[in-house]
Amino acid sequence: MKTKPDLSFWKLWNLSFGFFGVQIAYALQNACNSRIFATIGADPHNLSYFWILPPLMGMVVQPIVGVCSDKTWCRLGRRLPYLIIGAVIAVIVMCLLPNAGSLGLALSSAMIFGFITLMLLDTSLNMAMQPFKMLVGDQVNEKQKGFAYSIQSFLCNAGSLVGYLAPIGLTAWGISNIAPKGVVPPTVIYSFYIGAAVLILCVIYTFATVREMPPLEYAEFHGFAEKEEEDKLEGKKEKTNIIQLLIHAPKVFWTVGLVQFFCWCAFMYMWTYTTGAIGKTVWGTTDVSSAAYQTAGNWGGVLFAVQAVGSVLWAMAIPLFKNHKVVYSLSLLIGGLGFISILFITNQYMLFISYFLIGFAWAAMLSMPFTILTNSISGKNMGTYLGLFNCTICLPQIIAASVGGALLSLVGSEQVNMLVIAGVLLILGAISVFIIKETYAELPAKDAEPAK
Repeated sequence: MKTKPDLSFWKLWNLSFGFFGVQIAYALQNACNSRIFATIGADPHNLSYFWILPPLMGMVVQPIVGVCSDKTWCRLGRRLPYLIIGAVIAVIVMCLLPNAGSLGLALSSAMIFGFITLMLLDTSLNMAMQPFKMLVGDQVNEKQKGFAYSIQSFLCNAGSLVGYLAPIGLTAWGISNIAPKGVVPPTVIYSFYIGAAVLILCVIYTFATVREMPPLEYAEFHGFAEKEEEDKLEGKKEKTNIIQLLIHAPKVFWTVGLVQFFCWCAFMYMWTYTTGAIGKTVWGTTDVSSAAYQTAGNWGGVLFAVQAVGSVLWAMAIPLFKNHKVVYSLSLLIGGLGFISILFITNQYMLFISYFLIGFAWAAMLSMPFTILTNSISGKNMGTYLGLFNCTICLPQIIAASVGGALLSLVGSEQVNMLVIAGVLLILGAISVFIIKETYAELPAKDAEPAK
């Protein structure tokens, strides 16, 4: 088996640069989803149900993209065609979603319109996002994968900064942050327009600068060229059986998946309840039509941006740790304490500390699971396994969103208490890291000892 060569910094950068634009769109959705539907008229106890769609579509779309792209060999590439299609659809839908309350529709119709456009946005963003993870798995050798995913993490968080700060930035620029009852403020609408433009430009850049390996070269670098030649001579055509792949998945797939469960439940509650929580604890309001609530909505974006800054800085430190599990667990523990600290803070600026610490967990979640997993699987079914692994991101969010309303009632309908629950979940994730046993699929036998 041939060893994939080291790639220059800029080649690694180009592989993931389009992720910057995709993440702006995700950041806008994460920061504004609850705000949009609450402004239109959704009950706080029902907000979590609108968050079921993003992970649900991810769980459906990303495995399909993984399986199909594993079998796609065309002039445009293997993964890149799905990236372009997803980005184009996302741009269109991003211009529709924030206008759900501006079309003169009745409340129920506006909710349905928002629900459908959110579903389409999630479908397209998942189609655009998954190829970036696969490109790193396809093109980068084991020695550089950690660095490559750190670059992806950096670009992800840089995109998040832009998306999270867009509404408050437009407010400072003079765009109105209030609107008639049931209508989303112009700051949010224009933020989505800008995000859509940046998304398509970034994706075009990656498409123009990345060259995917042709089939034979890819097979040689991933150690299955000889078998494919034998199968071709014998007239065999291997079929990918997802059930069989799951049965034979490395143990790492499942153990990292357990950690993922706790992590993504926690962040689902952060995205869902931050605006309502700080609206009550800092601004003393639950009136979604008030200027104070919309200010809290803007500030939620600022806090998510602070989280992204913490994540960017911590992502640069993560590669300095030789033990993956130690830095993974430490990051989640620090993030969990950040969540719990929100309960005791009533000053909007002191919240910077909490969300900065939460960023440590986010940095680890963006890089460590994929570094550990892609090291443990061969390249032949890389896309399929990464698509299936996305279920460990999506399913926890679906479960968390499904029980969110009931949990909120159990904790006295105080949204800040949901953030405390998020902190406890991250601490459980930190403990679970230590059941992971790392393995390597494409290293020579003498080098394939599990990491301690």
